[in-house]
Amino acid sequence: MNDLSRRRVLGAAGSLAGAAALGLLEIAPAAAAPARTDQAATTWSGSLSANGWKILGEAASHTIEGSGRSVRLAGGDAATLLLHVARRFHYEIDQLREKDVTGHTTSRRVRQPHESNYLSGTAIAIRPHAYPLGVRGGLYSQELVVVRDILAELDGVVAWGGDFVSPQESHFEIALGPTHPKMRGVARKLRAWRDTPGLGAGTIDAFEPERLADVKAFGRRSAS
Repeated sequence: MNDLSRRRVLGAAGSLAGAAALGLLEIAPAAAAPARTDQAATTWSGSLSANGWKILGEAASHTIEGSGRSVRLAGGDAATLLLHVARRFHYEIDQLREKDVTGHTTSRRVRQPHESNYLSGTAIAIRPHAYPLGVRGGLYSQELVVVRDILAELDGVVAWGGDFVSPQESHFEIALGPTHPKMRGVARKLRAWRDTPGLGAGTIDAFEPERLADVKAFGRRSAS
């Protein structure tokens, strides 16, 4: 854990009580179902991944700023959004180490449809061996607050595998199609933050009361 994330975790104890009161520490799957760890793989067919993006034969490597790590992703807005997720994990949860983050793959073997999104370079897995498919509850309370803050900040453009019926807490994916207008708007906001000192990943405190309230409001909108 880096110094910045350590300071935030140590200072978050009081805020966790507020987060719990807001219901932000609960993981709510899309439907109640027991987790499975023995899911068989099938071959994904077709030219699109489950989220509607074109499957790629190859994808460029993108640097995760501040971490010294890189990941292969589709370019443009998709890369902007997913790299922001990875940067915030690095700064606020734990430092990314070698091979912690995976992205684009050409293997069509999937155990759940959402894994097809790696074929289009529109999903990342952060520490997939630590947070495997079918296992829920791998994140500490303060880490979950950060994840919920990231999802709210991205306004539903990125989905987290921890919310899926078959959970995969390492998994983050683009939730909207490539032509959805929200993709462009949220990515533009992130690029502006990235180019402005004092804004964006590395400057965010997910435990601020206003941000906790925003996460709660986002949860209500998403549920409606």
